[in-house]
Amino acid sequence: MAQSTKRIGLYPGTFDPMTAGHVDIIRRSMKLVDELVIAVAIAKSKGPLFTLEERVEMIEEAADAMQGDGMASVRVLPFDNLLVQLAKEVGASVILRGLRTVTDFEYEYQMVGMNSRLEPDVETIFLMAEARHQAVSSTLVREIAKMGGDISHFVVPSVVERMRKKLAEKK
Repeated sequence: MAQSTKRIGLYPGTFDPMTAGHVDIIRRSMKLVDELVIAVAIAKSKGPLFTLEERVEMIEEAADAMQGDGMASVRVLPFDNLLVQLAKEVGASVILRGLRTVTDFEYEYQMVGMNSRLEPDVETIFLMAEARHQAVSSTLVREIAKMGGDISHFVVPSVVERMRKKLAEKK
C-alpha cells in the first residue's frame, strides 16, 4: 500500500487588511490541500496600516472559523524571504494565488515563470476570485474606510471593528 503524502499549500499576501476575497480564497484553498500555510508578508516597504501581529491575528481568527470536516489545517507565518524559499522551508508543493483581474494575471504569470526557474518542484495554482469580490482590494478597502465609508460588505466583521479602531488611533 502506498504511503499517503501530506499536501501542503502556501497562500502568500500582505493582507492589509484581510478582505472577503482573501477569505474566499482561503476557504477554497482549504479544500485542495491537507495543510494550508498562510504566509503574511512583512512588507515594511509598503507601509502597512496594520502591524504584522495584527494581520496574523486577523487571519488566524478567520481561519479558525473555517475549520471543519474535509478542510485543511491552517498555519499562519510571517515571511520576508523569497516565496519559493519559504515553500521549501514549510514543505509546500503548491503556491495558491487569487486572481481578480487581467492585471493580476500578468503580474502573477511573470512570478510563476521566475519561481519555476528557482524551484521547479513547486507548482502554482490560480484561483479566480468570485465575481462579487473581483473589484475588492485591500488598498480600496483602506481608502473607503479612511473616507468614512462602509466597508462591511468587503471584510469580515472583526476587520470592520479593527479598522475603525486603527483609524481612530491615527487621528
